[in-house]
Formats: sequence, C-alpha cells, structure tokens
Amino acid sequence: MPLRIASLGSSFAAGPSIPPCVDEDAGRSGANFACLIQQRVPGSSLTDLTVSGAVLPNLTTEPQERGSRVFPPQIEGLPADADLVFVLGGGNDIGYVGGIFEDTLNASWLGAVALKIRGTGGAPVSTADLDVDGLADRYAGVLDAIHAKAPRAQVLVVEYLTLLGSHVRAGKDVPFGEDRVAHHRAVGARLLEATAKAVEGRGDWCHVVSVGAPSEDHAIGAPEPWVSGFSWKLFYSGGAYHPRAEGMKAVADLIYKKLVELKIVDDGEL
Repeated sequence: MPLRIASLGSSFAAGPSIPPCVDEDAGRSGANFACLIQQRVPGSSLTDLTVSGAVLPNLTTEPQERGSRVFPPQIEGLPADADLVFVLGGGNDIGYVGGIFEDTLNASWLGAVALKIRGTGGAPVSTADLDVDGLADRYAGVLDAIHAKAPRAQVLVVEYLTLLGSHVRAGKDVPFGEDRVAHHRAVGARLLEATAKAVEGRGDWCHVVSVGAPSEDHAIGAPEPWVSGFSWKLFYSGGAYHPRAEGMKAVADLIYKKLVELKIVDDGEL
C-alpha cells in the first residue's frame, strides 16, 4: 500500500527561504524534510500543512493569520486515513527563535528600528509563560488530537535543529553576549525536555526523532552548518536563524533512519 504522509508544524518544518517555494504566505518549501521523505518513498503521497510562525494551538484549534491569508487549524486538513504524521512545534509558544531575533535586532540601532516596524519577521517572541510541564501538556494535547483524527497513523515528533551549539562565538557569530547565548540555550533545552515529556505514555503510536543532539556540531558558526545565522537578506526572506537546505536534508536522513527502525519503510530503500 502506498504510504500516506502528512506534516504539521511551524517554520522549522515548513522551510522558509529554501527553494523551491511552494507557498509564499506559509513560508513553505518544496524541499523541506517532509517533501524529501516523500520523494524517497516510492508511491507515497504528502499532505503538507506546515505554516511558518505557527504555535501549537494553530495546529489544532486556532486559525493563523499570515501574509494575505488566514490558515485554518492545520488538523482540519489532516487526512483521517494518514499512515504517517510528522509534527514539529513548541518553539514559537515559548519564543525560542523570536527571542533570538529580538536580541539580535536590539544589538544595533538599525535593528531596533526594524524591530519596531517589522517585528521579528513573524517569529513570536512568546505567546505564553510556559514551563516545561506547561509546554509538554500543550504539546501532548496536539498529539492526542492528531491520534484521534488519524488513529492508525504513526506520529513522529521531530525535534528542532540546534541553533546555538558548541561552535557559536558570542559577539561574532551572533551579535549578543554569552549571557544571552546561555539564556537561549536554556530555552532550547526546555523545548527539548517538553517535547520528550509530551510523547510519554504514547509509545504505541508516537515517537521522537532526535535532531537536537545530532545537530549540536552543525549549528551557527560550525564548519558545516545546518542552520543559518543572521543577515538582512535572510531576515527579509524568512531564512535567518532557520534550517538551511543542508539542514533539511540532514533532518530527512534522521527521520528516514527512524522509519527504518520502526519498520515503516524497508531498509532496502535507503
């Protein structure tokens, strides 16, 4: 039977600024990890519902305004007969990427002006004051709603790529100091912990794809980065502090290995 794949999530799943762009308002690339997986699995189909800037409620209950459009809750487009669902979210709910943008833009007068006029480019600074358990509960609710809508699907929860890893140099690779680097690393760690907690007790149908640790040596400032740092060009295209094409390919490889491990695809397809 052909594999029916769906993908829900925010910009780290959608792939803004990675060509080809298939939906400008959504910031969605035709070379994001879900698309790359679909291309590797013969006969498979993909329903890509990802929208940059989404918070977890945008996946299940709340519409999302972006560009000239209002996107309905992503789950509304989820096929009930999906076999495999990718989910990536939570970072925007605690202002992970948006907080890095805020510190970056406030580091210069030009950036401070841009922040006042344009904001962080669509990445929320924070939508709620959530601790690990609060974010995990919100994420778990999303996973349960997906399972209720597509009960036979295996759900793969994909972690965010690491942004501030072992190579980053405060004041050089990013325009803020060590204290803020430590702060944003702590936010990223909270996101990873909450993601793991959200999956607990759902092991029959839900699995984490580890991306954070494997990408630690491919973060900003690394010799072979999977994510982009900041430039004005990338800021306006949506690609600053986001996955590069190399990062999307790396995530797709990690997901594919998980699919083989779960016997969803045959390792002969590698």
